[in-house]
Parts: sequence; C-alpha cells; structure tokens
Amino acid sequence: MSKHPAAPNNTTDTGEALPSHLFRKAVEQAALAISITDARANILYANGAFQRITGYGQEEVIGHNESVLSYRVTPKLVYETLWAQIQRQRPWNGLLVNKRKDGSRYLADVTITPVVGEEGNTTHYLGMHRDVTEVHRLERQVQNQKTLIESVVDAAQVAIVLLDEQERVLLDNQEYKKLIGDLGKEPAVKLLAALRAQMGDAFTKAYDKHRNIAAREVSIDSRNRSTRWFSCAVSWFEEHAVGADAFYEPAHRHYLLLTIQDISELKRQQEALRINSLHALLSEQERIQGLRETLAGAVYQLEGPLNMLSAVANMMERRRDAGSDLPAASALEEAMQKSREVLETLRACIPDHNNEAMQSVDINEVLADVLKLTTANLLGAGIVVDWTPASGSAVISGHPAELSNLFKQLISNAIEAVNERRGAQRELRITCTSRADHIEIFVEDSGPGIAEELRYKVFQPFFTTKGASKKHLGLGLAMAQEIVTGHNGTIDIDPAYHAGCRVRVQLPFAAGVSHAQ
Repeated sequence: MSKHPAAPNNTTDTGEALPSHLFRKAVEQAALAISITDARANILYANGAFQRITGYGQEEVIGHNESVLSYRVTPKLVYETLWAQIQRQRPWNGLLVNKRKDGSRYLADVTITPVVGEEGNTTHYLGMHRDVTEVHRLERQVQNQKTLIESVVDAAQVAIVLLDEQERVLLDNQEYKKLIGDLGKEPAVKLLAALRAQMGDAFTKAYDKHRNIAAREVSIDSRNRSTRWFSCAVSWFEEHAVGADAFYEPAHRHYLLLTIQDISELKRQQEALRINSLHALLSEQERIQGLRETLAGAVYQLEGPLNMLSAVANMMERRRDAGSDLPAASALEEAMQKSREVLETLRACIPDHNNEAMQSVDINEVLADVLKLTTANLLGAGIVVDWTPASGSAVISGHPAELSNLFKQLISNAIEAVNERRGAQRELRITCTSRADHIEIFVEDSGPGIAEELRYKVFQPFFTTKGASKKHLGLGLAMAQEIVTGHNGTIDIDPAYHAGCRVRVQLPFAAGVSHAQ
C-alpha cells in the first residue's frame, strides 16, 4: 500500500499540544487572505496576504468594518444572502467585487465562517478570500470565444458537425439540422459511409491514423429519391483530458470535424453544360457525317453515267480507228475529261473522318447520356422507356462521340417509328448485356417494324422507308453501320422480332480497335 503524509493536528506524537504561536505563524504566512472580525464585522486581525491583496496596512484596517472593501456593483441581494446565512451560524461562500485602497477593483472568492462560543453565540467571524480576477477573466474569455465560435459556425453556409470516435454527434450547426430534414437522421454517418465506400482502404488508413481528408464529392439519395451531391472534408482534433487522473498521465481524445457543402445545384449545372456540349458535338459530327455521305453518294451516283459515257466513247474511238469520221468523239472525250475533274473536286470536298483518339468508353454511360439528350423528344412523344444497363463490365475501347452518335441515331429512329403507330403501345426498351468477348445492346421499339426483305437495304445510303415527303435522306442507319464497322462490331435487325423493331449492336471488348474509315 502506498503511504500518504499524516494530516496535521494540534497534538504531537507524545500527545502534547502544539504551541499557539505556531498557529499564528501559519496564519500569518498563509497565501490566502485571512481576517478575523467581531460579531459586528469590525476587523480585529488581518494577515499579510490580506494586506498584499487589499493594499491596506495593518493599522489601516484594524478597528474598521469589513465594508471598507465593498464596492457598489455587488448586488444588495448578495450581501443580504451573506448575512442571512452567517447569522444562522452557517458558513457562506461566494463572489464579491471588492475595492482596494488605490480604488482598483478585484473579484474576491470569499468564505466567511461564524465562530461560535461555548454558550452557542456567534462571537467572531473568520474571513478568507483570494483574488480570482484573472481566473474570472480567463473563464469569460474562453466563454466569449466559445460563443463567438458557435455563432460563426452556426452562421456558416456549409453544414458543420463534430463527432467523437464512435461517430456520435456532439455539436452541429443550423445547416446540418436542415440536412437532417432532407436526408433523415444523422446525415454525417451516411456521408462518412459514402466516403468509406468511395475511398476504400485509403479512407480506413486515414481514419485510423486520424489524418485529414481533403474535400471529396460524394452522392447519396434524399428522402424524395433524388440524388444529392456533397463536397465533404474531414479534419481531426485532439483534446487533452481534464480529469485529475490525467494530470501526471496525460490522456487524449480525438474528435472528427466533418464539413459538408451541398453542391447538388452546381452538379446539375455542370451536367446540363456537359449534355449541351455533347449535343453540340454530336450535331456537328452528324452534320459532317451527313455531308460526307451526301458527297460520297453524289460521287457514286455520277460515276455510273460517266462510266457508261466512257464505254460509248471507247466504241466511237474504235469506229474512228476503223476509218469512220466521228467529230462528236472529240467533243465527248473533252466532256468526259471535264466530268472527271469535277468528280475529283467533289471527292476533295468530302470532310475527313473525326480524328478523336481511341479511349476507354463505358457503354452504360454513353447510353445514359444519349437518353438524357433525347429526353425531351421521348416525353413529347409519350414514350415509356425501359432501360436496363449491363451488370458486368461495359467498357470497350472506342471513340466516345462516335458511339454516342450511333445510339442517338438508333433512338431517334425508334422515336419516329413509334410515332408512326398512333394510339398503339408506345415503348422503347434498351438492354445492355456483357458477353464473354463483347458487349451486346438491343434497341427495341413498338413501331410498325421493318419488312424482312428490307433488313439489309435500310443500311444503304439514301435509302429510306419514310418517304420523300418527310425529307429524310436515308443516311441515319448508314452512318450507324459505318461507326459500328469502325469499331470492329456488327449491327443487324432481328427478323424474329414482330412487336416492332429490334436492332442489335455487338461491340468487342478488344483493347485495340482500328479507326473508322
């Protein structure tokens, strides 16, 4: 067992009483201001500490009332409570604002104890007090800083929440309370779980070692099923334990400060900007592709008659070699030469292919973007969309813009097909499935379908089943086929599907894919 020093008493080990002058010296040399008054509070004795604190000398206080130290800012009720307590022969402890000899004020922590005689009457009062002005100043300063910090935190435009190591909320602000209404109880726990899922082992290591985590974007679903985006940052703070046990053996507690900024509107704006940019890119690519197909088709159409004229010119040349005089042969040859020059000029006007670099493309994301692009048209046509993304990997190597244009063409064709069947079922189904070596996409519509004899013809340039009155050039599926071919894939129309039209696209997972020509 540990040994503790024995408490002092008024007898020695031999039972003899301690000398009275020892008590006097102890009181005189005490660091606590001590005074003794009579029953009317007139000072009979004051020790050295009393004189140092108050500024009054021994001769200036002896015989004077303790009220010489009183200052007017102390409420009258405090003195009334003080006297009521000590007159009942009970000690009183409290704070008084006292005045020194030089007029300066200080806050005194005062204890007054009645001294009761043998007859049971109060004969004297023992007063002890210490100057706690600096302690009070520091306490108020800490309180003021705490109030200021809480006010600033509460007025912040971002949600702020303080949690302990068990992720229990200790402090939050008004913005965080608003999140509780939107996301349910304890959004901080949900956001930390989302960060943990997003960062994986990196989050666990940072969390376990109490390292800060810079702002990261995470998303969670709100109560109305909409996706909310937040920028979250994690900071750690260390607190030293204040218990007596920790005086010689310091202990620490760690607290997590999570700052949460709602960036949902910013993400919506960014997404709208991205979709608009994609729409502009696809429109430009579609325009250039259409121009290429138109010019290539025109060259192809002109080459047929020119070849026939070339055959006629060869026949006339042979007859002229046989002795026949054919003056028209020279004119025909000159016309053909001019025609060939015009064809070469047309070929030179055909725009080059898009030189977009090959990169990893997630077909699920491409289809999701295309559906966003065509949302207005789908809603306007009253078409119900059933979209099933691939559950496995849907990443291939390809040209993102070209692939987006491919599915935009297929979905636009499906919308027009559904519009042709008025009053009937209006559905569009898109299914993406991961196969062993390729990704397979079905685009099905509830339109009138395509006759079996036209399954291959619809992919030819300038062929259309919609009629000239609808101003269709018949280039949509031709462009789609060129894009698929450029990605080493296949595209066809399922002849066994009779509820409308089903287009199947297969794209390989191979990393190296040649550029579309």
